Amino acid sequence: MKHRRILTSFILFILIQSPLWAQEDIFINDYLERLENSREYLILVAETMPADKYNFKATSEEKTFAENLMHIGYAMDWHSQSLLGGREPRDWKTDTTFVVANKSKNEMIATIDKTFDEVIEFIKKFEVANLNDRLDYFGLDRTKRQIFFLLADHITHHRGQMLVYMRLNGLVPPKYIEFQ
Repeated sequence: MKHRRILTSFILFILIQSPLWAQEDIFINDYLERLENSREYLILVAETMPADKYNFKATSEEKTFAENLMHIGYAMDWHSQSLLGGREPRDWKTDTTFVVANKSKNEMIATIDKTFDEVIEFIKKFEVANLNDRLDYFGLDRTKRQIFFLLADHITHHRGQMLVYMRLNGLVPPKYIEFQ
């Protein structure tokens, strides 16, 4: 009788938990679709801006077009690999992966594309059971799920600045790609 209760309790637990895990998997799949669309649009934006305009910035306090692009890559890497993944952050004194200096337009686009590959691979392997784990985000208590949202918002924010730079240079940005 005791074994039957334990078995029944275990089966009920699995039945209750399965839909919750499925919902988390749906979140990850939806997020990956959004990230792929974001990659496609960001790369279109980067390809559309002429190389001779990559150093353009609206004001002296702003990042250049190229710096915004590389900043997106750095933040994607840091949020996923370091903050969520536990890898030591890159050392800006020695690591030049996301530094603009001496990189061509094509090299910067390749760096961003590779970074998207790495982030997407990281997210595909992310344990959905950890989405509600909490961590310190610059003094704020946030779930890992919230960090996923922050990462997407950050890409959109800096890409938006890049779109304005294109308009300020008389260029028409590529048509917006939905679901990002």
